[in-house]
Amino acid sequence: MKNIDEDVKTGQFQPVYLLYGEETYLKRQYKQKLLQAVADVDDTMNTAFYEGKNINPGEIIDLAETLPFFAERRLILLENTGMFKTSCEELADYIKHMTETTCLVFVEEEVDKRSKMYKTVKNKGRVIEFARQTEALLTKWILSRLKREGKKITQSDMQLLLEKTGNDMENIDTELEKLFCYTLDREVITAEDLEAVCVPQVTGKIFEMVDKIAQKQQKQALKLYYDLLALREPPMRILFLIARQFQILLQVKELSKQGYENTLIASKAGIPGFTVRKNLAQAERFTSDQLREAVADCVQAEEDVKTGNLNDQMAVELLIVRYSGGYIIERK
Repeated sequence: MKNIDEDVKTGQFQPVYLLYGEETYLKRQYKQKLLQAVADVDDTMNTAFYEGKNINPGEIIDLAETLPFFAERRLILLENTGMFKTSCEELADYIKHMTETTCLVFVEEEVDKRSKMYKTVKNKGRVIEFARQTEALLTKWILSRLKREGKKITQSDMQLLLEKTGNDMENIDTELEKLFCYTLDREVITAEDLEAVCVPQVTGKIFEMVDKIAQKQQKQALKLYYDLLALREPPMRILFLIARQFQILLQVKELSKQGYENTLIASKAGIPGFTVRKNLAQAERFTSDQLREAVADCVQAEEDVKTGNLNDQMAVELLIVRYSGGYIIERK
């Protein structure tokens, strides 16, 4: 990201850029920063936008070879092309010797670092990955947003905000805008404001559901399940997230036993740092064997659905009943 900032500051741009990764918010911000700096986006003569996987490489090359019209350079933006997951030899070969009057900007979800396109762009331009941000960076970013709006928040309520929104900056940005409107005449954002305004993510509801399962609160666990169904969440996605949560709990439990610190547990388990303590507390409600069995039962439930033994909604419901009851129902 610093490289793009430096290019914008100096006006010395690379012939090709690749922006990729999970963090949509930052990816969009830096895409706009590049577009505004490299060319006038309203100049339809010298800017072109492509999206999707059916782009003709030959058309891109022909356009890139066309000299800009009364402008310093031509800008071509290509989004979600899939060219960095599959072979695109023609365009990769062209980029090696492309004209200096054209700038290509690729914006992708995923890339294969072994692909010829990736290696070529890395060699001839800039490759920037926008990964999920750490708790420290998210906190710093949120505090800067709050300061700009003349708002304050306590450390404990900051933690609550992150727990509710997750580490997706796009979602955090949306929830902050709602909070700013809700607390228009007040300086301090409180826990009550967060509870009133912030919509828990699906993963948050899954966490709460597993918590109710662990506490054998079957009625509450099923209610959360029915709430997700009412929100049109597919049962198989709910099953996937339940299985994922059990896998996370097993991982953090085992890593904690091995003496790993929370930051390393977060890294190895692939979860945000601010969720480690809550996951460890939840994991304490299960033995390691119970967690392994729960993961196996999730796999079995998926198999039952795929083979037609159970419909998807019933399969997930039976799984919740099995683990939230006062006793474990034996598998047949």
